[in-house]
Amino acid sequence: MSTATVARPRWVDDEGAALGAVARDFFHTEVVPHLERFDQQKYVDREVWRKAGALGLLCCEVPEEYGGGGGTFAHDAVVFSEQARSGDTGLGNSVHSGVVAPYLVAYGSEEQKMRWLPGMASGDIIGAVGMSEPGAGTDLKNVTTRATRVGDHYVLNGSKTFISNGGQCDLVIVVAKTDPSAGRHGISLLVVETADTPGFRRGRVLDKLGMHSQDTAELFFDDVRVPPENLLGEEGAGFSMLMRDLPRERLVLAVNAVAAMERALEETIAYTKTREVFGAPLFAMQHVKFELAELATVVRTSRVFLDDCVERFVAGTLDPATASMAKWWLSQNQCDVVDRCLQLFGGYGYMREYLISRLYADARAQKIYGGANEVMKDLIARSL
Repeated sequence: MSTATVARPRWVDDEGAALGAVARDFFHTEVVPHLERFDQQKYVDREVWRKAGALGLLCCEVPEEYGGGGGTFAHDAVVFSEQARSGDTGLGNSVHSGVVAPYLVAYGSEEQKMRWLPGMASGDIIGAVGMSEPGAGTDLKNVTTRATRVGDHYVLNGSKTFISNGGQCDLVIVVAKTDPSAGRHGISLLVVETADTPGFRRGRVLDKLGMHSQDTAELFFDDVRVPPENLLGEEGAGFSMLMRDLPRERLVLAVNAVAAMERALEETIAYTKTREVFGAPLFAMQHVKFELAELATVVRTSRVFLDDCVERFVAGTLDPATASMAKWWLSQNQCDVVDRCLQLFGGYGYMREYLISRLYADARAQKIYGGANEVMKDLIARSL
């Protein structure tokens, strides 16, 4: 399962393969050597974002006229895969390029696209999405953040938590109720530009089990005045927009899951072939061989399912139920595979200096964010 023997997915063309090589080199030279420092400071340096932008690794799917790469989801997925394989989860590009930019492309006005997307592609603007609240995570219908139209502005009040890129974001798409009496039809998306905005403040960068270098933060909005030109799409259409785009977010998480478990398996095979136990390589033990054979099979079947989902998404035929299947099953496999790999490292697997321990700690959130796996199963059941 070395990198050299993993077949190139059909959705990765020559251009995508070249982009992957650039991304691989970037993460191994600009990010991985600094992971310990990024973990300690709880964010990745802004200069890293700008370097990624200069190399064309941000907003690959955004049309060229807005500063992006002019590619498809497959191009962004190549970058996400290489990041996951590197062991880094700090650079919040999966949200920045995989969620925020597509919202702006799909629903933004021409003026909004020209104002925000070029800066996002260059890394000068970092994007975030404000969905989760202290009392509303997966259940977006119950958000309590309010945006009330007062004169020529919306006045925004509320709080958000678990916001990826929250500590550094320059713009955040906020999910808020503009008409609380209308239920899901009263939810809108407002884009808040955070620089020097009265009433906007950041809370603490959260101390997490894993993903220590990802600046996941609390955000607060106290009478924040948002101009109507920062309304994304139509008022009251926010929930339907979120539902249409959630399959993309779930597929992004699935891409990361498969790449991470592939790296975990590669690391474990290499370790068991060099680690000696009772005078022979650990790999020589029948139990270890059988365990790795099972894991290799799980990883291979996970890859096949993921590749089919990516191909269908690029073709515009991936349905929400299948995206939910990919999210829950592949994130579950990721956690299971990494856990079993760590066991084969013995005590060393529990040491943070080993990559497998980082992969283990970072994997756990995958079953929670983007819609808890239990909710994914409920969504799948509704389609049966």
